[in-house]
Amino acid sequence: MEKRKLKVEDLFELASVASPKISPDGQEAVFVKTQMNEEENKYVANLFHVDLETNEVSQWTYGNERVSSPAWSSDGKQIAFLSNRDEKNQVYILPRRGGEAKKVTDFGQGVSSFVWSPCGKKIWVNASVKEGQSFTDKEEKNEKKKPEPYRVTKMKYQMDGVGLIPQDSYRHIGIVDIESGDVTQITEGNHQYSLMAVSHSGDNIVFGVNRAENQDYEFRQPLYLADVHSKEETALIDEEGYYGGVAFSNDDQYIAFVGADRTFQNATQSELYVYDRENKSRTCLTENLDAPVGDSVVADLQQGTSAPSVVWTETNDLYFRLSTMGDVRLYYASLEGAIYPASPENEHIYDYEVSRDGEFAVVAVSNAINPGELYKQTIATGERQVLTAFNKEYIEQVELVEPEAIVYQGAKGWDVHGWLMKPVGYEEGEKYPLIVEIHGGPAAMYANTFFHELQLLAAQGYGVLYVNPRGSHGYSQEHVNAVRGDYGGGDYEDIIAGLDYAIEHNDWIDTERLGVTGGSYGGFMTNWIVGHTNRFKAAVTQRSISNWISFFGVSDIGYYFNEWQHGADMNDVETLWNFSPLKYAKNIETPLLILHSENDLRCPMEQAEQLYITLKSMGKETELVRFPDADHNLSRTGLPNLRIARLNEITGWFEKYL
Repeated sequence: MEKRKLKVEDLFELASVASPKISPDGQEAVFVKTQMNEEENKYVANLFHVDLETNEVSQWTYGNERVSSPAWSSDGKQIAFLSNRDEKNQVYILPRRGGEAKKVTDFGQGVSSFVWSPCGKKIWVNASVKEGQSFTDKEEKNEKKKPEPYRVTKMKYQMDGVGLIPQDSYRHIGIVDIESGDVTQITEGNHQYSLMAVSHSGDNIVFGVNRAENQDYEFRQPLYLADVHSKEETALIDEEGYYGGVAFSNDDQYIAFVGADRTFQNATQSELYVYDRENKSRTCLTENLDAPVGDSVVADLQQGTSAPSVVWTETNDLYFRLSTMGDVRLYYASLEGAIYPASPENEHIYDYEVSRDGEFAVVAVSNAINPGELYKQTIATGERQVLTAFNKEYIEQVELVEPEAIVYQGAKGWDVHGWLMKPVGYEEGEKYPLIVEIHGGPAAMYANTFFHELQLLAAQGYGVLYVNPRGSHGYSQEHVNAVRGDYGGGDYEDIIAGLDYAIEHNDWIDTERLGVTGGSYGGFMTNWIVGHTNRFKAAVTQRSISNWISFFGVSDIGYYFNEWQHGADMNDVETLWNFSPLKYAKNIETPLLILHSENDLRCPMEQAEQLYITLKSMGKETELVRFPDADHNLSRTGLPNLRIARLNEITGWFEKYL
């Protein structure tokens, strides 16, 4: 059968399979399948079940909303999950033997997260509460409510994806009695508490909180172990940086967690720590691994992932993920210091769960030509059984391009890793245009994972080059830190060196038809590139930065990000201006399409407006497309119709100029 080319609208056909949770007896699992609904212009996610003995898959919920964060009770008789079927996320419980899901919470501001109590009769919850109110208090619905002024007294007053942060709302921890519905608030005060874990005995919880009154320059979340009965607290870690992903060992003697200090500010690699409750000591298990713990991948398909940061087995072995060399791999660690990979290269494990006995894992795996499915992997042998096949028919029908991995010499003679895709329908001896894609972050990475946008460009007849220049995660602490104070320096050289390498080794690349695009940091770099070279015949900049001076005051992270990344604030505007693509606007001769979300508070709309008006006033070839009801994450989690429109804008611009 002749395969068809991938289309923009294929986003509606692809399924994201994630959040596998293994039952306590290891015989079954539940997971969440998410798809975009074109008719209703939203994401729909439902709960599924798989028998791990027979591999039989069945659907357990059929709503037209979103289910997330499934979790088994300790006796395996019930599954709790979050659902927004009543607008805001609430906790529901579904009996293992079937029946209707019972709504357990009815909180005014919904539920952020939850953890089962080991007794199975209570649920610990994390939810926002307005000052002076309780979890269950609700605002009166008044359609004619008048707008009110918002007084700003702090620097951290807005957040991308949230908007203006409610000033009188605080996240607290509570416990819900499932049978009676009674809710008890455990924490108090005007602080933001993050519920992390509950001990297997039920006597302790771990939470994160920073109780400093002024949070403007607080970039830390200490972790505390608290006695449920006496409320006595013990600090697990109280240092600069963010820590979380907590898990108690099965005997409750050890507490594992992950996090990163601020040695290299936000470019510091995450580590895996273990706290020994008996001798009150803390050990870093990954100090000899020069790669970040967790998932640093940028992609555009996976939805609803809730991968644990670390999983204990009953013999006190640990499993976690590591982002390394373009892969996200499952790793094993022992308390004695043994540590090694437990999954193959050239793939992206974007979610996982390990059985209590450590015999097997259920892994959600993607690679460049597989959107992602669930597999049961035997730990000892690495052997895998396919559990789901939601995207199997799609793969059989659509021609997907397997990228070629490349390694070349970048700035300072450093090795740089990337990938090159040939266009669909490639024929020897023909010439094809090439598009360079640049990821955001910059502390993130392209990976051996399915990326619809990259496959779309290849399907439209373009070669695609995407690399991990300095500043990217997965290649050492030195590599990810090297971009700080050098935006547009070594990173620019790395990208251009990758282009030169691709051209030198592939005579099919038409050097007169080169395009470049990227978002966020990739948008900054797109702007920078076209201001420093005319090699590209078309460019699309997305959710970009053009002016670091104004970014300082308008971005939700600007006032500290500039200092962290450029070593400069408003006392040194010359440095910020020298790093700003807007300074070099007069040099831009490349036709530039500017895509930007109107609700983007990370790289606010004015960044696009400044660039557009400046270029227009200079008579340059440019257009600006604004996306309403969209924030910084448009390309990954935005409204389906806007995601489709965005891809059509990108491909339309390149079609016009390449």
